[in-house]
Amino acid sequence: MALIDTFGRLHDNLRISVTDRCNIRCFYCMPEDVPSFLSRQEILSFEEIERVARVAAGLGVRKLRLTGGEPLIRKDLPVLVEKLNRMPGIEDMGLTTNAVLLEGLAKPLWDAGLRRLNVHLDTLDAARFAQITRRDDFGRVMAGIEAALALGFRIKINAVAVKNLCEPDVVPLARYGRERGIEIRYIEFMPLDAQGIWDKGKVLLQDDMLAILAREIGPLTEVPGRDPRAPATEYRFDDGIGRVGFISSVSKPFCLNCNRLRLTSDGKLRYCLFAIDETDVKGLLRGGAADSEIEDAIRSTIRAKWLGHEINSQRFVAPPRPMYSIGG
Repeated sequence: MALIDTFGRLHDNLRISVTDRCNIRCFYCMPEDVPSFLSRQEILSFEEIERVARVAAGLGVRKLRLTGGEPLIRKDLPVLVEKLNRMPGIEDMGLTTNAVLLEGLAKPLWDAGLRRLNVHLDTLDAARFAQITRRDDFGRVMAGIEAALALGFRIKINAVAVKNLCEPDVVPLARYGRERGIEIRYIEFMPLDAQGIWDKGKVLLQDDMLAILAREIGPLTEVPGRDPRAPATEYRFDDGIGRVGFISSVSKPFCLNCNRLRLTSDGKLRYCLFAIDETDVKGLLRGGAADSEIEDAIRSTIRAKWLGHEINSQRFVAPPRPMYSIGG
């Protein structure tokens, strides 16, 4: 029953995008003026998402992550969270958010059973936040984080590292994490911007960030015994205070251990963020298909999975749709 691809990788992690809409406009993700978002009718309903997740859980999926766009924009999201949290077979669930709306939704999400949050925050400088996001919401983000911490959420901060822009943010973020008990995860900028332009010169590499942290704060040691399927390589400071992680998709790709499957907000299954092909499951859901047909769609997607996206090779081909419509 397990979801194993042709390279022997076990898949037990489903990332579910609940919307392609977002309330900020990070320059590397989304253009200021988006040509068009999906209509409400094109987006999967909660019942449809729940059905796909239930079928996936029956095939061995144990972890769920809700993404967007910005998932907190989706109306009544805690209702979906509660349904998924109670689903037999699901052992872990997280949500990735920019935290702009988190202050008001932290308590409903907590009451629905959510306990883990990944907050996208590239900087602690309000001016640079506005430069990156093209929105003046820094105060709301920080208030959202504080509200979630007060409730007891386990929080990680995801910071996209862009060369010649984000170097001043590496150390302040780490210090903030050390003070607040939050793991900072630095994500190497995938050099494909909102206009589809490839620019590897914008990548701030893991080794460069490690050198900055060691010089300005203190030496770090890689945390032993990590799950090889986890996307982040974790380090702890040798003084025993705090840890940081690196998602190094460019310099140290982790494709060979990938365990993730993706469901887009408009009902397409994808085996990779950079996949060229998709499997339409929405058509099955709305066409009266049996669960066995949805199972077959999930299995065929996993069987078609490639060895890796080859982001570092001349063979790499950018996906035909923007990142915000795929799901992070």
